[in-house]
Amino acid sequence: MPSTVVQSFRYDAVNNILKIVYTSGAVYQYLDVPLHVYTGFTKAKSKGTFLNKQIKGIFDFELLSAAPEE
Repeated sequence: MPSTVVQSFRYDAVNNILKIVYTSGAVYQYLDVPLHVYTGFTKAKSKGTFLNKQIKGIFDFELLSAAPEE
């Protein structure tokens, strides 16, 4: 899963939460993400493009950890 934007991700199917660790170090969780959106994300050739078009601005989110200061 090489990506210039997404370092790693995990899906909580019970609560429909998609947790994403960005390459910047920031950690966000996106709320009420349906399984089919997560499945599409896992299969997307470009995680960053999918994230920008299908997740950001559509699902509520919480910042769990800000990117470290450089």
